[in-house]
Amino acid sequence: MSKPAYKRILLKLSGEALQGSRQSGIDFDAVGSLCDELKQVRELGVEVGLVVGGGNIFRGSVGLKSGLDKPTGDYMGMLATIINALALQSGLEARGVASRVLTAIEVPPVAEPYIRRRAVRHLEKERLVIFGAGTGNPFFTTDTAAALRASEIGAEMLFKATKVDGIYDCDPLSNADAKRYDELSYTEVLSRNLGVMDATAISLCRENRLPILVFDSTKPGNILKALQGENIGTLVRGG
Repeated sequence: MSKPAYKRILLKLSGEALQGSRQSGIDFDAVGSLCDELKQVRELGVEVGLVVGGGNIFRGSVGLKSGLDKPTGDYMGMLATIINALALQSGLEARGVASRVLTAIEVPPVAEPYIRRRAVRHLEKERLVIFGAGTGNPFFTTDTAAALRASEIGAEMLFKATKVDGIYDCDPLSNADAKRYDELSYTEVLSRNLGVMDATAISLCRENRLPILVFDSTKPGNILKALQGENIGTLVRGG
């Protein structure tokens, strides 16, 4: 296996990545497949931070339609990410991969509170670090949490795992003529309103010169390919 292109990365997974073929919830076969690949990543010596969403369990936007106020919905979504983080930690440790869950909302019986220096120390000790509860604040997405944590830990690249193989000029699932971009600048993503990540996350990456690779994580082996610098997905950087 070739040498990895990066020493430290932040991987952003959607909650849907854990639901597999289910309509919602957690498919532990899907979790296991992800953990198998993450084990291979760790065996290459790469330091991995991971942010996972909670949309497979709860979406605040659905609650809003039922009269739930947005802050409460966002906090419920943050708690859902902690459930997903614990599922990933269990799968990883069953495979012998040392991991720690650090959360922005304190839940001492099940996870450590997020402290930047502690997170970096865990990475240096070859532990995979899973960041739960987003930023700990309502009105911010887990994409923004991923950009923030990646910047804080000094990640070389933010890997944004999706269900499609990059960024398109329109929805490729509904438009066969959709054009995929190989590379874009942060400004182009924002000005064209491409929607792969929210504007706050993209702006934060631009300010910290943190490149983003958007790629399809549903294909087995793609995380490893991305890590080894293969030309998959869409790279966002510069300008």
